[in-house]
Amino acid sequence: MTIYSIWNNKGGTGKTSLAFQVVTRFAQKNPDKKILVIDMCPQANMSEILLGGQEGSGSNNLLVQQGKTPRSSIGGYFDLRLKAPFSPPIYSAEDYVSHPSKMNPEIPGNIDLVCGDPLLELQAIAMNTLANADIPGVNAWLSVIDWLRELLSQLSYDYVFIDTNPSFSMYTQIALAASDRVMLPVMADDSSRRAIQNAFSLIYGLKLPSEVYSKYTFAKKMIDAGRHLPKIHLILKNRLTQYMGTASAFHAVLVGIDSDISQLLKTYPEHFTFASVANGTADVRDFGTTGVVAFARGCPFSTMPTGKLTLSSRRVQVKPEYRKQALDAIDTVVSKIT
Repeated sequence: MTIYSIWNNKGGTGKTSLAFQVVTRFAQKNPDKKILVIDMCPQANMSEILLGGQEGSGSNNLLVQQGKTPRSSIGGYFDLRLKAPFSPPIYSAEDYVSHPSKMNPEIPGNIDLVCGDPLLELQAIAMNTLANADIPGVNAWLSVIDWLRELLSQLSYDYVFIDTNPSFSMYTQIALAASDRVMLPVMADDSSRRAIQNAFSLIYGLKLPSEVYSKYTFAKKMIDAGRHLPKIHLILKNRLTQYMGTASAFHAVLVGIDSDISQLLKTYPEHFTFASVANGTADVRDFGTTGVVAFARGCPFSTMPTGKLTLSSRRVQVKPEYRKQALDAIDTVVSKIT
């Protein structure tokens, strides 16, 4: 089982829509592989898209999953663990798994889903309290951080993709702690460039503003517990446009991002799965209307029709050449997932 998190502490990078296209395309190209998507975000946008999107009753389908007993979502599983935080109770992991293709025929049948849940925000408060508890003979923080790892130990999949929240909340740390690899989406702006440095501070405890923080870091706690840290596998330069030439201010930022990655590779090679910037990055165009339509219809680019389509009772046009360009970009990303 290889576990990927798609994460950036910075919001607005198009993470979820990109993750949806990458995961569904990866599943199409690997029909013999069992794939699990875990939506570790209280907004649950990934779940809504997989379950049908705006046009296919994705929101209602999600509510149905969350209304089951037990609640078929990551929030339902965390409810169970909040009652037994330090030792796994007896339960069926399958109770928390949904099958998107039964509700959305556009989704490959080899994809399963643990739905997202708005309960995560409330649960994070309780998780933090439990993780900081002083209990003799118990590493409370590690017990909580291992919740997702324990769920996955009862399931059998070849690949797991975790769509995370743009935060470093306790539930995000739980996701990263269970992961082998991280895909980091960024955009061509200075805040995304800073986000790469922030990611290394948050995951690996590097370049902290003061040594006083070092003993409290995620990395220190993980290493002290004998746990591995996830490695950066891909940096996805998302929402690039066809107008970005060498004279563009955006181009200067992208060159700076490549320079930062190159320096990090030289200094901290142990935190990457790749040895060169070219192998560990991918350029992804702005999907424009094509992406909006795919998102609303819960549809991968590869199966989405082109021409005049209906969206929210309005007619919109998806040009074949734009869909092909979007799909080509996704195929480039998928080719780098191993």
